[in-house]
Amino acid sequence: MSTRGQFNTKSPTIKRILKEASELASNASPDFHAEPLEDDLFEWHFTIKGPPEPSPYHTGIYHGRIVLPAQYPLRPPAFRFLTPSGRFEVNREICLSISGHHEETWQPAWGIRTAMVAIRSFMDTDAKGQLGGIECSPEIRTRMAGESVSFKCAVCAKSNAQIMKEREEAAALQEAKAGKKKEESVPEELRLAYRDELAESSASWPQHPEKPDQSTKVPSSTDSASQNDQAERPAAPEAPAAPISASTSSPLPTRTLPPQPPIVVQANAGPPLAWVDACIYGVLAALLFMVIRKVF
Repeated sequence: MSTRGQFNTKSPTIKRILKEASELASNASPDFHAEPLEDDLFEWHFTIKGPPEPSPYHTGIYHGRIVLPAQYPLRPPAFRFLTPSGRFEVNREICLSISGHHEETWQPAWGIRTAMVAIRSFMDTDAKGQLGGIECSPEIRTRMAGESVSFKCAVCAKSNAQIMKEREEAAALQEAKAGKKKEESVPEELRLAYRDELAESSASWPQHPEKPDQSTKVPSSTDSASQNDQAERPAAPEAPAAPISASTSSPLPTRTLPPQPPIVVQANAGPPLAWVDACIYGVLAALLFMVIRKVF
């Protein structure tokens, strides 16, 4: 790339990006391709084939953008589709377990290749209200898949069909030299994270119970009569102090308690106070002093 010398190659982020770009170029896949732009290592463009049959995307080839954060790979990239697919909105960040909307599920060990395999696999799942996801009929998705092949990116200056043809030829050449490669699959932990994400998205949608809600049930004539009878009856006491006979119609007599004697509070109740003794001793001492004074 013509601009690699403009970046600090000692930076761990730059080293990681250059390593992934080199690995994707030297180990071509017939199903997807991704590479950074000539003037920006942090913006990539990708091209992927749709999932295989019976998926409505199986004839499609889709193009999009990847924006890497400055803290990559500690933080996940952001993905946008530029080709209409009927599964993801065009030019809007998609919400997946590998994207910037779910940093808690991202693992630095994953990379662009892992993301491409995951996106291709997750395309054939329901959107369920995810950010950037849309729902369309299989007929519309099949039509968009056929139209996507001729899509041409203004930046890449190649159509989707041309890009994937080059990748298929490169992959076939490498396979002839080194043998057939092991089929790539989505890591199990990423698949589980995406499954939990779909469960949370579906839980946020309003649920429609199979049985009608009793609070919205239209009352029948029998129910209405029963409700009227209950309205005419007096309400029963919630917590009666004693059982009340059904034959008693008069109000309960009020119980009269006998007058209680007043409670007298004795101020000096309890043990004698020390100050009383002190006063007595003081008076005796004063009398004794007066007697002695008269005598002498």
